[in-house]
Amino acid sequence: MILYNVTVSLDENIEADWLQWMKEDHIPKVMDTGMFVDRKIFKLLSHEQEGAITYAIQYFADSINHIHEYQEKYAEALQAQHTEKFKDKFVAFRTMLEHVD
Repeated sequence: MILYNVTVSLDENIEADWLQWMKEDHIPKVMDTGMFVDRKIFKLLSHEQEGAITYAIQYFADSINHIHEYQEKYAEALQAQHTEKFKDKFVAFRTMLEHVD
């Protein structure tokens, strides 16, 4: 199992709109690619910055090949939609982790 983690720190004044859009629009589109088998949303409770809220959106894939295919075929367009909607109000970074237990 491979975890594709997207950490997003956003202005607290857009949190409600951002979270609703993520749940109703963005995450369903990511899942519709067929590259991931599950997803979870976490809100960070530590390392808070004044005026910012941080979330980790975790997408689970059966193989790293699925994540690579997602990045090659779908990620750019989906990330562009996110950037267009919330430009200058967030920063994001992505990591991949392999389950070893």
